[in-house]
Amino acid sequence: MAEVILQGVSKSYRDTRAVTDMDLAIADGEFLVLLGPTGAGKTTTLRLVAGIEKADAGRILIGGEDMTSEPPAARDVAFVFQQYSLYPHMTAYDNMAFPLRSPARRTNENVIRDKVRKIASLLRIEHKLENKATRLSGGEMQRVAIGRALVRDPSVYLMDEPLSSLDAKLRTELRLELKRIQRELGATILYVTHDQIEAMTLADRIGVIRDGSLVQLGTPREVYERPHDTYVASRLGSPAMNLVPADALPLDAAPASAATIGARTEHIELTRDHGSGATIERIEHLGDQNHLHIALGEHKLVTLADPLSDLAVGDRVAVRLQDPLLFDNAGRRIAETA
Repeated sequence: MAEVILQGVSKSYRDTRAVTDMDLAIADGEFLVLLGPTGAGKTTTLRLVAGIEKADAGRILIGGEDMTSEPPAARDVAFVFQQYSLYPHMTAYDNMAFPLRSPARRTNENVIRDKVRKIASLLRIEHKLENKATRLSGGEMQRVAIGRALVRDPSVYLMDEPLSSLDAKLRTELRLELKRIQRELGATILYVTHDQIEAMTLADRIGVIRDGSLVQLGTPREVYERPHDTYVASRLGSPAMNLVPADALPLDAAPASAATIGARTEHIELTRDHGSGATIERIEHLGDQNHLHIALGEHKLVTLADPLSDLAVGDRVAVRLQDPLLFDNAGRRIAETA
């Protein structure tokens, strides 16, 4: 595995700036996730590291070597795409073996067999190796696609939302598998997604991207608990952090610069209060917990509640915040009160 460093990397497509002055270091053996909405520059960053796109400015180093001008074949990276991109006429075994049979990496068939079976065992698809790709389920096809990258033993794995086309149950299963495999192999992975759950569960560190720029970089806990601004705050959490004007809720000793209050769902306490102006409008029953949707004047809040709570739609409640975050007029967190 190898360290990956981006130094002032930029990329534009005509008048559109896809990546701007990107500075990023991915440690050897680290699982780093880039998180952001569609169009934020996540996939372009991956393609720049892979050499599929050429940077307009900056440097890209892999394993200490400057790869900025090198073609993809010279970079020793493996790319897992959002779609499976398997050869339908080949078996799962042959799809996984394909990279090791290419002219650039011609490998002895005995070595190929050992590698494919080892990776298939890690992915728990060894019993599917003789199946044609067309006879595999969606989850199995994605495992084969990931396995095709893993058999190569590259310096870096680049993964472009590889789980996004799967159903919720398969995504959960493969998230666990992928993290387990990464730890067992000590792999360096740069992974991009718009799914905050994937980012929180997979990443050693999360890099939040907006309009091609890296807004915040830190551990999942750091980014979740201490977002730099309201944009980062809104990217993590399900439901998302509640953001309301500072005068919507009473706070003790709030600074004059506070314009917005941020509160996670788990940090809101409710008590029944017939004289309050807050009303429960809707309750989502999720089994282990309830989501309560509260109307606070013209503003909305979402919070968590015990499924055994006797609160009901139409109840008036008093709202109390624990550990709220405060943001200024520009949306930046006021760190002194965090």
